[in-house]
Amino acid sequence: MNNSTLTRKLFLRIAPVVVVTIVVIGAFAFNSATREINNIYDAQLIDDANVIWSLLRRPLEKTPGHAAKQIDDIDFNMDNQLAFNEDADDYADAHMFRAWVDGSIRFYSSTAFLSDVPQQKVGFTTLTYGGEDWRIYSLPIPNSTIVIELGEKIELRETLVSNILLNLFFPLLILVPVIGFLIWLGINSGLRTIHGLVRQIRTRSPDDLSAIPVESLPRDLLPLGRSINQLLEKLARSLTLERRFSDLAAHQLRTPQASVKLLLQLLGNSDNEHERQAIIADLVASNNQATHLIEQLLQLARVSHHPLNPTPVTLFHLVASVLAEFGNIITNRELDIVLEGDQTVQVQTDESLVRMMINNLLDNAIKYTPVGGEIRVSISSEEGVGQISISDSGPGIPPHEREAVFQRFYRLNTLHTEGAGLGLAIVADTADRLSATVKLSTPRWSKGLQVDLRLLAS
Repeated sequence: MNNSTLTRKLFLRIAPVVVVTIVVIGAFAFNSATREINNIYDAQLIDDANVIWSLLRRPLEKTPGHAAKQIDDIDFNMDNQLAFNEDADDYADAHMFRAWVDGSIRFYSSTAFLSDVPQQKVGFTTLTYGGEDWRIYSLPIPNSTIVIELGEKIELRETLVSNILLNLFFPLLILVPVIGFLIWLGINSGLRTIHGLVRQIRTRSPDDLSAIPVESLPRDLLPLGRSINQLLEKLARSLTLERRFSDLAAHQLRTPQASVKLLLQLLGNSDNEHERQAIIADLVASNNQATHLIEQLLQLARVSHHPLNPTPVTLFHLVASVLAEFGNIITNRELDIVLEGDQTVQVQTDESLVRMMINNLLDNAIKYTPVGGEIRVSISSEEGVGQISISDSGPGIPPHEREAVFQRFYRLNTLHTEGAGLGLAIVADTADRLSATVKLSTPRWSKGLQVDLRLLAS
């Protein structure tokens, strides 16, 4: 299914608004025009009534009891100049007047109502006569029984309003497509900046992660441009770290591989059984070293891509379970291991990642603690935070290097124990993923290393 263009979507949202606005304006214009025309025509009826009174005043006052008399219309024939106006006759037919004296019609036009239509009340009224609506105005003459009555077909007013609307409609009929075209051009012009931004990103090489220029972007697009630059910066930093990690991993793997290759050559050339057994033991050690390194590399990759599954985790039981896995090593090295603290402390976190952190911390503590040394693990909680403290009696880490040891493949020059320098890097990356904190310090017996791992409690 093809997605519509942004230009089309914006146009389909703006165009109906414009059309509805025109319709609403037209409706208001129609009502306003109708009201104004009615007011003008009503005022004209009043003026006409006064004009007729002025013309008929003498006959109405001087001839009491005179029979009703019709006032003839002007004959609109071809010889009359008024005949050139085709609407004049229709206009005349749309009007009528009647002059009343003592309740009887004295004068009337040829278009006037028959006598069966009674005199209308003073002022404006509306009635239907012959299937047509009429607007009637009755003008009473003060201090007399004379009433001048004028009428006008309402159709005349409606026709005028319709003509006005038609005169507006046809220009709008042409103007609406023009407005639509201008809106389309305006949207395209407004989106030109976005199209340029897309072209900048599309034409870049895969290795070009430099920031895009945002100085010329409109204010509304500045957050988008800055967000893209932030993403590019994160990608560049991530790719740099991945390349460095790959180079270092390849270098670290090359050492045990070269050792295995050399030992295999020595094994093939050796005829002494005792020497062969020693070489095989070295081969096993080199293989274990490579296996451990590969496992740590996989752990690092797992930290970045492992989906989090927070569950309630009891820290005391989890640490006891991890310590049980090191049982043989602890026994062989005659280490004094103490697990103490609050057995009820729980945290809401991903158990597998926390287990991996504890495993690496205990592995480091056991590895660097001398034979017969002491390791103390304490579980506690404070202000909604669960804490695991692991203290050992090993050589420790100088204060000025405690930040650097969290970098990948970083090893202290003073340590001669085998390792790749990934254990604390795994702990640091995992802590960042779980929003936990790791702090290095010196134990209370002033020797060795203490690691405090703090996690949000449940």
